[in-house]
Amino acid sequence: MRHTARRCPAAHPDDPTPCTGPVTVTVLDATGAGADGCEHHGARLLASLDRGRVYPLPNAPDQAAAIRTFKAADTIRPFCWIAGPRTEPTQLSRAENRARNNR
Repeated sequence: MRHTARRCPAAHPDDPTPCTGPVTVTVLDATGAGADGCEHHGARLLASLDRGRVYPLPNAPDQAAAIRTFKAADTIRPFCWIAGPRTEPTQLSRAENRARNNR
């Protein structure tokens, strides 16, 4: 499903959800490539990256946005808009994998 409404650069084309606020963070992958985004899409992008990082934009009104994005990403499954059974460790959130490993 493609979304045609204007959204932040961090929003994946197949993710149908709208932005939930202004662009306040930059999410970088392991190579340093990145995208600016709202907290919602920044968290969803960060959850889908291996060794990703998040930083507040210098002009963001709330510098805690990066912390909230980081914390939210911990509980979001990678590519969470993909339906179907998801049981492999690479398909679970970081929090779910920690809980499985601590049993």
